[in-house]
Amino acid sequence: MRVIFHGAAGEVTGSCHEVEAAGHRVLLDCGLIQGSRADEARNREDFGFDASTIDAVVLSHAHIDHCGRLPLLVKRGFRGPIWTQRATADLLKVMLEDSAKLAQADAERARRRLHEGRGGRDDEEELEPLYTLDDVTKTLKHVRAIDYDAPTALFPGLMLTLRDAGHILGSASVELVETAADGTRRTLVFSGDLGPSGTPILRDAAPVPHADLLLLESTYGGRLHRERAATVTELGEIFDEAWRDRGNVVIPAFAVGRTQELLYAFAQHFDDWGLGRWQIFLDSPMATKVLGVYERHAELFDEEAARVFATTPHPLRLKNLHLTDSTEESMAINRIDSGAIIIAGSGMANGGRVRHHLRHRLPFDRNHVVFVGYQAAGTLGRRLVDGAAYVRVLGSEVPVRAKRHTVGGLSAHADQAGLLDWYGRVGGRPDTVLVHGEDDAREAMARELRRRFDADVELARPDMARTVGR
Repeated sequence: MRVIFHGAAGEVTGSCHEVEAAGHRVLLDCGLIQGSRADEARNREDFGFDASTIDAVVLSHAHIDHCGRLPLLVKRGFRGPIWTQRATADLLKVMLEDSAKLAQADAERARRRLHEGRGGRDDEEELEPLYTLDDVTKTLKHVRAIDYDAPTALFPGLMLTLRDAGHILGSASVELVETAADGTRRTLVFSGDLGPSGTPILRDAAPVPHADLLLLESTYGGRLHRERAATVTELGEIFDEAWRDRGNVVIPAFAVGRTQELLYAFAQHFDDWGLGRWQIFLDSPMATKVLGVYERHAELFDEEAARVFATTPHPLRLKNLHLTDSTEESMAINRIDSGAIIIAGSGMANGGRVRHHLRHRLPFDRNHVVFVGYQAAGTLGRRLVDGAAYVRVLGSEVPVRAKRHTVGGLSAHADQAGLLDWYGRVGGRPDTVLVHGEDDAREAMARELRRRFDADVELARPDMARTVGR
């Protein structure tokens, strides 16, 4: 059994790892690269392997940096099954259709810039979308949905088991067990993205009984999150300050996971935070569709959430929550001078409707922008978090006078302590390769793994190969 790393090897997006086992080739994730325009241009490059030679894909979860290039894989010749958890299968349709629509819109903008004489070489390369809705339809036909903790034979001698990763609905850690003719077993575990313990709605990440090699995410490998109680206090203070400023609050949020957590927190602290005085907008048609998927998969909730969701209306349907669908409804929000909390995608502000809200709100110091998730290098969100005085949004240079807040306690990723705790419960103290993290985070994580567990740790590099059980 051998692993070759093609993505998320030194960066947080573009998850993609090739496994050779039992005479077959299996891909773990096939995610979109996100970041600067140069970063995203890499999505059009070769995968580093021939798509037609991949026999199966195992998808850890539905975030676009893990699933976003699946239609491109199919477009380039992949014909095998895509195995994933049932809730992820439901979310995948929503995520990929939205991604295709955004790709089409980007291509149309590139053509318009060239037609108007404002384009460049980048625009020439982006005249056609990365993939289309038709490609998504073809991709969804390959999806095979399975449950957690249900061993499934991918091929003779290769068994797959998915375990709850506690990151978003349907997120999974992946276990692949290869059994040779002589009965020798080799176990590869891919953590996927791991959620922190005590995350609202979801169950905690499940332990793994054994691994010979572990591919471990390290998004926050060098950081500790704030305690959730401190985060609750901080958010309440932000909303109070914004109300005193007679401003608005813009929250870039991922449509899957973060948005539902936010709404759940809003319901829990509705009176504490004085939310009844605000108009709350969920300006994301995709997030609205995702609410329906959450409602259909309450069996995956933790005990408290299952109990709360049994009531009517449930906490994701607040009395002053407005779900905006049409473009006209979204544009109307920007005519509200004060008193609006606007949750919109994308979570890193690199696409979606949140860019329009930021263009309108950033120039005014009465407004507040709250970041509640990881901001990858090169994204608009990262530039704002890093304190940029001006940013380019939708072709315009925009001054940044709005107040910016980074609230770490709502992260859907485990921090360093959480990752170390999860590793400590993996049987066999496996050799470990760190993926899905920037180098400073991975180096900090590697130091702690070596210090606490005397672990054999490597940092994945693009196209690096690693044998399981060497």
